[in-house]
Amino acid sequence: MASTKTTPSRPAPAWYSNGLRYHRLSRYLARQFGSRVWKLSLDAGFDCPNRDGTLGRGGCVFCDPAAFSPSRRQPAGSITRQIDAAIERLRRHRDIGRFLAYFQPATNTYAPVDRLRAVYEEALAHPAVVGLAIGTRPDCVGDDVLDLLAELSRRAWLTVEYGLQTIHDRSLDWLRRGHHYDAFLDAVARSRRRGLRVGAHVILGLPGETADDMTATARELARLRIDAVKIHNLYVVRDTPLADALARGEVALATLDEHVERVVNFLEHLPPNCVIERLSGDAPAAYLVAPAWCARKGAVRAAVEAELLRRDTRQGRLFADKENIE
Repeated sequence: MASTKTTPSRPAPAWYSNGLRYHRLSRYLARQFGSRVWKLSLDAGFDCPNRDGTLGRGGCVFCDPAAFSPSRRQPAGSITRQIDAAIERLRRHRDIGRFLAYFQPATNTYAPVDRLRAVYEEALAHPAVVGLAIGTRPDCVGDDVLDLLAELSRRAWLTVEYGLQTIHDRSLDWLRRGHHYDAFLDAVARSRRRGLRVGAHVILGLPGETADDMTATARELARLRIDAVKIHNLYVVRDTPLADALARGEVALATLDEHVERVVNFLEHLPPNCVIERLSGDAPAAYLVAPAWCARKGAVRAAVEAELLRRDTRQGRLFADKENIE
């Protein structure tokens, strides 16, 4: 990995004194709630406009909902039954008492508001649930939906996660997202006006994107003061247009070393208080085509942390106040 040793040039955040070099989700949630909190993936049975014919039929080039969400690989059942089953599985291995209900697969604001309210309220009614995380597209949040989320956020912890992937429209077209970057800007602005906590999903290593392109995405997230980021590598699951493109030799995937370098560069430009929820993407072995290294999440995390240490750098080292907005 081509890089030189650097020294953090800005005052270190509180989490840095604990030996971390990025703002990890688990530590953030433990500080927020006073104990460990785990996200439970739930499936409310929502569809996506990029799959139901509104925008398209095949979804994004990388998309197989079952590959991305454990909840879509289990019998659905009611929200309450899904929560109970997930808690039972987790508590076999971990001592965790409180949970976030994470509406993960498909587009979780893509339904009438009455239906959205019903599933969100059912999750919040569970005694072990302390908040909601709602994954969605930036072009699927009408003002009535955001008003509902704002109402719920006044009595429970809540974050809305937008699938951004990149700020570059040419890459969004390649991904077949069905929207451009302006949709994300609009969704963030309207979410901010309601005081909502906002997360973003990004993909590093998209075809045709340079190091400068990826840095530009990081700087935009910093300028917008995005509260949390999930970083993914470009990976391939079976039965998708991306799998077909890989088989034809049209797509090159990052090595582990390349992804680690990109992640560290990305982290350096994000604000120190931005919570990092993921460092890479993965899928179960039955779905994953490539690259094989992304199935080893612990090894990827260890490699990123080792590179941060080797470079003597940390999240936010290159973040500048001028990148923020008032």
